[in-house]
Amino acid sequence: MKANIPTDREIVPNQVLSSLFTNKRIWTWIGIALIFLFFLLPIYRLVALSFQQNDSFSLANYTSVLQDATTWTVIQNTIVIVIGSTAISVSLGISLAWLVAYTDLRAKKLMQIFIILPFVIPSYISTLAWTQFLGANGLFQQLVALFPFPVPAINLYSLVGIIFVLGLSHYPLVYLLSVSVLRKIPRELEQASRVSGASRWTTFRKVTIPLALPGIASGGFLAFLANLDNFGIPAFLGIPANISVLSTYIYQQVVGFGPTAFATAATLSVILGVIALLGTFIQWLLLRKSKRIETTIEDKQPRYFLGKKKLFIEIALWCFFLLTSIVPLVSMGMTSLLSAYGVDFTLENISLKNYQFVLDTSPKAKQAMVNSVKLALITTVIGILVGTAFAYYRIRKPNHLNKWAEISIGLPYALPGTVMGLSMIFAWMEPIPGWNPGIYGSVIILFIAYLTRFLILQVRGSITAVMQVDVSMEEAAQVSGSNGWSKWRKILIPLLLPGVLSGAFLVFLTSLTELTVSSLLWSSNSETIGVVIFGYEQAGYSTYSTAFSSLIVGLIILGFIVLYILEYFWNRKGLKQA
Repeated sequence: MKANIPTDREIVPNQVLSSLFTNKRIWTWIGIALIFLFFLLPIYRLVALSFQQNDSFSLANYTSVLQDATTWTVIQNTIVIVIGSTAISVSLGISLAWLVAYTDLRAKKLMQIFIILPFVIPSYISTLAWTQFLGANGLFQQLVALFPFPVPAINLYSLVGIIFVLGLSHYPLVYLLSVSVLRKIPRELEQASRVSGASRWTTFRKVTIPLALPGIASGGFLAFLANLDNFGIPAFLGIPANISVLSTYIYQQVVGFGPTAFATAATLSVILGVIALLGTFIQWLLLRKSKRIETTIEDKQPRYFLGKKKLFIEIALWCFFLLTSIVPLVSMGMTSLLSAYGVDFTLENISLKNYQFVLDTSPKAKQAMVNSVKLALITTVIGILVGTAFAYYRIRKPNHLNKWAEISIGLPYALPGTVMGLSMIFAWMEPIPGWNPGIYGSVIILFIAYLTRFLILQVRGSITAVMQVDVSMEEAAQVSGSNGWSKWRKILIPLLLPGVLSGAFLVFLTSLTELTVSSLLWSSNSETIGVVIFGYEQAGYSTYSTAFSSLIVGLIILGFIVLYILEYFWNRKGLKQA
């Protein structure tokens, strides 16, 4: 019987394919090329344009921008608003973190839900809620009308109003990163300080704060970036009052379509990026002087007992949560039910026609919901696959190259959203000089922008999940003969799934309600939820914008309930298997 011996023509292609799939160097270079194309090239194009005039290197754009008095007014507004709102965020975040971590308050888990709520709700929706609550015909004026003395109206369309709403929207970032660090501080150190004669305030100032500084600095930096990056709040409150910050001023330059609009916007974006880098430098200085805590165990037992003050503090906290989280949303919901903006909230004036308009009559609103859901789903699915694969490689095979890749992937998220939106225009309008593939002006550029900006959220969530899986479990699986897909299906996926899904939910939620990048990249038939709500409000259709926003808040709350139920059943399944 004649053996089937492969010919040379059969061997060569097989060898080529085999070497292609096993040659790690080829895949490494492909990965580097993709990271440069999607994450670094847009930023390079943006910076390069700011230094160009007539296709040659020039500082003329910076000279023109910095000689304009309006620029300095905008920079001053930006700095004042960012510093003021960050101070509010840090003060509230540290105070609530200390109370939850160290005292014997009751219902802490429920409190934590209310603390996180302002961060979960998109900032532009929170702004709408606050404007409806504090408006001339809002719930606040109806309540204070019952007082025997006059209460002046609160004007949110001002610098103070912008600072107030930004500070309340981003204090959960400081809380989330501070509460864990506070619980890790050994209580023996604080007890030693008290035994030595130090007061509670002195112990807090000289022992607790220095040890908690890594978490406080990280949370404060994230709040700083969020306040600097935010477009929705300054746009909703600042544009009607002619108060511009860098994010809204860049937007106004781009939509103005002047002869030097893109060059001016690029120059302003670089200035905004420099301010963000200054914040990064300040964070580095704080972390450099901070003391590291060696323990990773969280002590959740109370360290301070409030005694007779406990009831008063609990009432004050619940009033704060009610005022900042629930009442504005209720006021927004009430406005969404009015047949016309400005009429009294009575049975005769209640109508569902605003919801009918959003869900049925308006093709723009329906298309925006479809677009946002599609973009969020595609971004999330690709993020899970790419982000988890990269996270696994980053943790299991750490080296300088994948560390550089992680920094590169994180750069678009660290930079302000307006800067990234503008850089996407320059990168994808003509990826190769003279060639326009039609990406800019279509929904594809929104997908690329979302994936570029939010992939790091999935990477960080997956890295945390991978770090919690002991390498010995994988080694045991390999010894038992489980390799490749079998290992992932039977061992890794079940163990990684909760952490990966947490990151995926954050990516989905952020993509679904995104406004800053979308405000610069949307085009006809590619509007997103945030863009349509912004358009309604700018056009004066407050009842439509509040109805649309109320629907989104309801979907977000429903998503959290579903996630909680899934987590509950997953934990029960794990306990049964154990």
